[in-house]
Amino acid sequence: MRYIPLSSAFHTRNRKNLYKHLKPNSLVILQSNDILPTNADGHIGFRQHNDLLYLTGIDQEETILILFPDAPVPEWKEILFVKETSDKIKIWEGYKLTKEEAKTQSGITQIKWNSEFKPMLQALMNQAENVYLATNEHPRAVVELETRNDRLIKEIKSLFPLHNLERLAPIMEVIRAVKTNEEVAQISKAIEITKAGFDAVLKAAKPGVMEYELEAEFIYHFIKRGSRGFAYGPIIASGPNSNILHYNDNDKVCEDGHLILIDVGAEYGNYNADMTRCIPVNGKFSPRQRQVYEAVLRVMKQSVSLLRPGITLVEYEKKVGKIMENELIGLGLLKAEEVEKQDPEKPLYKKYFMHGTSHHLGLDVHDVGSKYRFLEAGMVFTCEPGIYIPEEDLGIRLENNYLVTDTTPIDLMTSIPLEADDIERIMANN
Repeated sequence: MRYIPLSSAFHTRNRKNLYKHLKPNSLVILQSNDILPTNADGHIGFRQHNDLLYLTGIDQEETILILFPDAPVPEWKEILFVKETSDKIKIWEGYKLTKEEAKTQSGITQIKWNSEFKPMLQALMNQAENVYLATNEHPRAVVELETRNDRLIKEIKSLFPLHNLERLAPIMEVIRAVKTNEEVAQISKAIEITKAGFDAVLKAAKPGVMEYELEAEFIYHFIKRGSRGFAYGPIIASGPNSNILHYNDNDKVCEDGHLILIDVGAEYGNYNADMTRCIPVNGKFSPRQRQVYEAVLRVMKQSVSLLRPGITLVEYEKKVGKIMENELIGLGLLKAEEVEKQDPEKPLYKKYFMHGTSHHLGLDVHDVGSKYRFLEAGMVFTCEPGIYIPEEDLGIRLENNYLVTDTTPIDLMTSIPLEADDIERIMANN
């Protein structure tokens, strides 16, 4: 394991918190993610299902969790099924957890091999009324592949048609939204690793460098420090590419006079950082680049001040839109009189700032959490305003990660240079 895992006490508390939201006499059944195939006998690297990791700390494939807090038999209240190893598996796949190791990591005393799941399921279902199952209900999710949890839902419906099936996702959305100190520490570690990559990129950026060469600087420093790599597809977008929100080709030359929009984050222990910076290829912002950069930075600073308990993300985005309108007027991109007459349902600022400003951050980069829920201390958000001007080959987005408190949000990325003067100074000294 590359990372230091969170304590079993953390996962035990998470399970107890989950129990508060369940109906009486309920089962929770949750499976790990699949190892996805590529071609022939190739496969994509394994990443654990975040809800399963959150509840158990087990970062291994073919893991199954059953929770039955009202079980008539004490040994049935929490059961973890893990993959049984063999001499062949040891040779071809490597080490797998022992029952004792799974017990130590999860805090669950009843550990069984996953071959025992089917017989055990029949006995448990005979005593339960409700079954909570996992589906991907993230509002931005596009799900085209059937997962292990999807297949389980079909199986449960077929074998136990008279049980009441419940959705686990809305509960996990509630309990995962507020982070503990341990989780903030994991996110902070991911940010520290991200900074190391960015420091290297500030030294490597120059006219003629390829976008993918800068990507390589990041991945080198990420893996060197215990990260498995990028938290999401890295965006290294120079010049006109900076106007493509999810640009991932990273295959163009960084040309003199252009900016590079860098949207990159490291993961650490499945927790994620999410940083965006814009740097001049030649180390010096042009007057227009700096003008737009400073406008985005002002929007960012004013937006951060709104990330406090008592506001929803829906209300927050409306307030940020008003801030952005003023900056776009100042840049000559919008006219005040046209803004006055605009359709409120189709605000004019969306032409230059078409995405949201903030999202939850944690085990998922776009972490679970309702935009209609009031912000609470302990939630972690990004703040990432941007202004995109395709006709000028200029797109600028800035992004830091913030911990909501009862007062002023805490910037978790203060160690990463953000001010234009600091960017220029560091690049000039390289």
